[in-house]
Amino acid sequence: MEKRTILAVVLSIGVFYLFSFFYGPEKKPAPAAVSVPVKTENVGAAPAVSVQAAAIAPVVVPKIVSAADVTVETERYTAVFSGVGASLKSLTLKGFRETNKPGAAQVKLLANADPALPSFSTRGVGFALSAQAAYSPNVSSLKLLSGEKKQLVFTYVDAQGFVIRKTYGFDGNGYGIALETQLVNNSAAPIAGAFQYLFTSPFDPPQKDGRYETYGSSLYADGSLHTDAPKNVASATKKYDKGITWAAINDKYFLSALLSVNNSIASVELKKSAAGYLESDISTPAFSVAPGQAVTVAHKLFIGPKEIDILKAQGSSLEQSLDLGWFSAIAKPMLYSLKFFYRYVGNYGIAIIIITVILKIFFFPLTHKSYKSMKEMGKLQPKMAALKEKYKNDKDAMNRAVMELYRDHKVNPLGGCLPMIVQIPVFFALYKALMYSIELRHAPFMFWITDLSDKDPFYVTPVIMGVTMFIQQKMTPSNMDEMQQKIMLGLPVIFTFMFLSFPSGLVLYWLINNILTIGQQAYINKLVKD
Repeated sequence: MEKRTILAVVLSIGVFYLFSFFYGPEKKPAPAAVSVPVKTENVGAAPAVSVQAAAIAPVVVPKIVSAADVTVETERYTAVFSGVGASLKSLTLKGFRETNKPGAAQVKLLANADPALPSFSTRGVGFALSAQAAYSPNVSSLKLLSGEKKQLVFTYVDAQGFVIRKTYGFDGNGYGIALETQLVNNSAAPIAGAFQYLFTSPFDPPQKDGRYETYGSSLYADGSLHTDAPKNVASATKKYDKGITWAAINDKYFLSALLSVNNSIASVELKKSAAGYLESDISTPAFSVAPGQAVTVAHKLFIGPKEIDILKAQGSSLEQSLDLGWFSAIAKPMLYSLKFFYRYVGNYGIAIIIITVILKIFFFPLTHKSYKSMKEMGKLQPKMAALKEKYKNDKDAMNRAVMELYRDHKVNPLGGCLPMIVQIPVFFALYKALMYSIELRHAPFMFWITDLSDKDPFYVTPVIMGVTMFIQQKMTPSNMDEMQQKIMLGLPVIFTFMFLSFPSGLVLYWLINNILTIGQQAYINKLVKD
C-alpha cells in the first residue's frame, strides 16, 4: 500500500513537471519563501493562516516507526496518539485521581468508550482529507523531562498530490500543546478549503458525581463565555462564527480546549453525532493553496485542570472557562486569597477559616449597625403595637404615627436591611469560589474530613451548622409577628437538610460565619440593653 502511494505521488509530480516544462512561464531562479495574501473568513488584524511559495521537491515520507499508538509522557501527563487521523485518543493527568480512595485511577480525559473513535481528530472541508487518513509518525514514543521541548510529527501523503503534516509540540513543564497543521500542494491544481478539528466525547457524563455538574461545551467568543449542556444540542445543531478565541469540552474541574492562534478559528458547530456522541466541530478560516505552495494553520491545545493560575498562563482568556457566576469579579480575588493563605498554612480548611474571619472583620461596622438597628426596632415593638391598636381603623394616621415614632427615637426602619444587602454579592462570590475550586478537590481538612469538595461523610458539620443557625435566629431581634418568627425558626432545619450534601468546604465556611455572628450578636445585645 505504501509503495503504491509513493508511486502515485511520484507520477503526480512527474506530470506537473511536464506540464510546467511545456506550458509554464520562463524559468527563473527559485525565490525565497514569501508570504502572500490569502482569502479567509472571520479574520482580524492578523492573518489566521500563512501561505508560502516554495520550490517543488519530492516529498520525503518518514518511515513508519511503529504501527502501534504513539505515547508521549511528561511529568504532567501521558498522552496517547494514533496514526489514524494523527489523532489524540486520550490524555491521563498524573497529578489527579478519579476518587479520593487509595489506589484510585488517575484522571483520564478525552477517552471514549469506543477505542476506535478518536477524541480529537482532523479532517478537510472542501478537499478529500478524511479523519481516518493513515499518517506516519516520526517517532514511536516521546518522553520529556522538566524543561525539555520535543515534537511529534505525523505525515500523510495523498494520492491526489497533497501532503498533510500535523506537528504537536510539547513542553515538559506544562499542559499546553502547540499544534500546527500544514498542507503542501504538490498537485497541478489549486486546493481550496479549510481544516476542521473534532472534539468527540460521550453525550452523557460517564459518572454521576459532582465532577460532571457542569459537563458540556464551552467557548469564548466576542468577549463573553458561552456554555452549552448536551441537552441544548440534542435535537438541533448550534453554531458560533464570530470572534472565537477558544472552544472546549469541559466538566466542573477539567478542560479540553483548542485555542485560536492569530484568529485561526472561524466557526464552531455543536451537535449530537449520528453515533450518539457530543461533537464540537472547529473550523479554520478558508484558504486557497496554489500548486507549489503550502498553508500552515497554528493552534494550541490545552488539556488539564481548571486551576486559575494554570488557565491564565495559557493566554487567550482561557481563565474565563472557570465560570464563577455573576459576581466572578469578586469570586476570583477570593480564590486568589484562598490560594495565598494556603501557601502559608498548607491546609485549605484553615485557609477558608482565615478568609471567613477576615470578611467578618471587614464587614463588622455594617453588621454592627444592622444588628444595632434591629435591636432598637425591637425595643419599639410595644409602642408600635399600641399605635396599631389605636389607629386600627385609619391606616394613614397609623403610618404617620409610626414614622413620627421612628423620628423621635432616631431609628431607621431600613437600617437593618441595607448593610446586609451590601454583603450579599461577597457571600455569593465566596460560595461560587468554594463550590467550583479544583483546589478543594480531594483536599483534606482534619479528622474525618478528607475531601473539602465532598460532603461530610458523617454529617457532623452540617448538623452543628444547623444548631448554630438556630441559636443565631433566637438571638437576632425581629419585628415580625409570632407566626412569622416561628416560620423563620424552621429555616435552620431546612438549611441543615440542604447542607447535608454540600461540599464540606462550604459547610465549614457557613459554620464559622455563624459562630462569629453569634459572638457579634452577643456583644451587640450586651451593648444595647433593653
